[in-house]
Amino acid sequence: MQVRIVEFVQTRVAALEHCGPAAQVDESVRQFIAWRMASGQSPVASSRSFGIPYGNPDTTPAEDFRFAICGEIDEAVAANELGVHERVIAGGRYAVVRHEGSPDHIGESIYPLYRDWLPDSGEELRDQPLFFHYLSAYPQTPQEQWQTDIYVPLR
Repeated sequence: MQVRIVEFVQTRVAALEHCGPAAQVDESVRQFIAWRMASGQSPVASSRSFGIPYGNPDTTPAEDFRFAICGEIDEAVAANELGVHERVIAGGRYAVVRHEGSPDHIGESIYPLYRDWLPDSGEELRDQPLFFHYLSAYPQTPQEQWQTDIYVPLR
């Protein structure tokens, strides 16, 4: 596992919050993609894509699981029926590790970061959620070939 420490710049995003079973996140992703295409406010070709889990899907009751699907923006989000709204991903120091493969198996990269790397690193966590930066786009890239950077907030 190769961990980098980076300084992430605060980033404005349009966000659609999924609430409910993790297995249904893909439906919320489809809605966000539809908003992105219709609004033109967060074009995939020139805007980064992020995901923010607000709990561990393995330990959070399905009805309490929350996940924000996000796209970088440079203007205020226009009112819309889907509930897409503006949010900020906090800037600061982050430990970053790259996950290769389906996001369905991203825990295989997250758990070793917390379990193995963090205790020996001398670093401390900051009270912010981790987030994912999706470097690949679906369906252009099959999910088995995806690359996702996992950002863990540090003090």
